[in-house]
Amino acid sequence: MTGEHPRAARLFEMASAYRQAKVLLSAVELRVFSVLANGPLDAKELASHVQVHSRAARDFFDALVAMGLLTRDDKGQYRNTEESDRYLDQAKPTFLGASFNQYNRREYGMWASLTQALQTGNPAAETQGQDHFGSLYADAARFQTFVAAMTSGSLLAAQGIASQFPWENYESLCDVGTAQGCLPVQVALAHPHIRAVGFDLPALRPAFESYAVESKVTDRLSFIAGDFFRDPLPAADVVVLGRVLHNWDLATKKMLLDKAYQAIQKGGAIIVYDMLIDDDRRTSIAGLLSSLNMLLWTSGGFGYTATDCIAWMRSTGFAKATVRDLPGGNSMIIGKK
Repeated sequence: MTGEHPRAARLFEMASAYRQAKVLLSAVELRVFSVLANGPLDAKELASHVQVHSRAARDFFDALVAMGLLTRDDKGQYRNTEESDRYLDQAKPTFLGASFNQYNRREYGMWASLTQALQTGNPAAETQGQDHFGSLYADAARFQTFVAAMTSGSLLAAQGIASQFPWENYESLCDVGTAQGCLPVQVALAHPHIRAVGFDLPALRPAFESYAVESKVTDRLSFIAGDFFRDPLPAADVVVLGRVLHNWDLATKKMLLDKAYQAIQKGGAIIVYDMLIDDDRRTSIAGLLSSLNMLLWTSGGFGYTATDCIAWMRSTGFAKATVRDLPGGNSMIIGKK
């Protein structure tokens, strides 16, 4: 019987993938991995620490074992795996779980509206007539969750850009849509000669400045408040548009690239990084799902391929574009002026 239905198991696994996702998201929310970072615990002890009911505890923890996120020894003690200990313990600077909290508290429910959004082309996010950033920033709790998620989701890419881009050839950086300042902080930590500016809406200033203090790079970082729809971008040798272009329609994408071109010093460069779609649009599941996420979040945003972006860059005036993969599923496109 198994041979008659060789692909059925795969289809069931895909259709129920939300179950695995929710187990991981709930485990991060309940701080399972942060608790176990302090040492192994049995099911009863762990359940007490994370406030999980006794009826659910064993199935929940053993599901995490089966998913490869925890281990359980012969004495019934649970431990983090190397992966979960590194990336899911909120006490560590490598913590990525803030992004998962954003998925859990906001995006998970929005994706229940995908069918409707596919039929109407309208976002699922409640924006009250504002762009989705304006609606997020108006709510203090959602704002904090969102800003932390931006840093978490950008961390691996920012570290990759700090190590892969030839910063020794440049002196200044402007990060557009900087949020908490993850990218300029990572570049400043790796390259003490770089002077970096974070450019974003005024509401982001306290988050940016406190993160710079925490990272001990305040002597090399500064924040400039502005709105890239109305204001020119600050001048710099290198301008970065990181996970920004996908939020907007084509006209806005091209407008931002043009503003970046005007801001970049002669001989400088632009870096665009994002979750790209492969050029053939056949294999990049993450990039295509990211684009559908923009359908749910925004009124005009969409993902794009490297070839798309390079064409937009060249029409703006950039030359010698190159593409490099980054950690965490992102890629960067570098254009020269």
